[in-house]
Amino acid sequence: MTPNKEDYLKLIFELGGNEQKINNKQIVSGLNVSAASVSEMVGKLEKEGFVKHSPYQGVQLTESGLNKASTLVRKHRLWEVFLVEHLNYSWNAVHEEAEVLEHVSSEELTDRLAEYLEYPESCPHGGVIPPKDEPIFEKSNQTLADFPLHTKVCIERVLDEKELLDYLVTIQLHIHDVVTITEIGAYEGPISLEDQLGNTIHVSYKAAHNIFVETVE
Repeated sequence: MTPNKEDYLKLIFELGGNEQKINNKQIVSGLNVSAASVSEMVGKLEKEGFVKHSPYQGVQLTESGLNKASTLVRKHRLWEVFLVEHLNYSWNAVHEEAEVLEHVSSEELTDRLAEYLEYPESCPHGGVIPPKDEPIFEKSNQTLADFPLHTKVCIERVLDEKELLDYLVTIQLHIHDVVTITEIGAYEGPISLEDQLGNTIHVSYKAAHNIFVETVE
């Protein structure tokens, strides 16, 4: 499988494509490619049995696609943990390095890396790291944009995408932050949050769809 196909499977998975249909627009945004390129690649992945595509609804991973994506994501996230914990990378600077390393890592190297890291359960961006040969099931595939005013949520995971990660650094929003939704802008405007210290954080509409959360009582 080519690295390009692997990147598609990983993104579909990270957007929740093991549980729900992901539309082409989300893939276009996540990979910064053209709509035509996405349509062509989705067709190829469907022929190979990795995804199922429903016209006007979107694409979802098959069991084979989930297993393949899980293997790839596990490698990627293990390398991110290593880069942050042992080479002092910041959480928004590891994606591109891990992207290169995952495509050239053998199963043996990945197993040794997991053992060296003492089998971490999550990556710096909140994504689950499963044991070897087990499919990944994230804690939540509900995004910040899915909830109404006054909902209190915990930031569980963010999409592993460089532009988004840089943006979250600038607005100082972090994994495990607990925030309350105080305002939802009209016409795809920003979502305003209040953190536990009373600070206000404004999150763009686009970013809110790539921040995965769980409600807090």
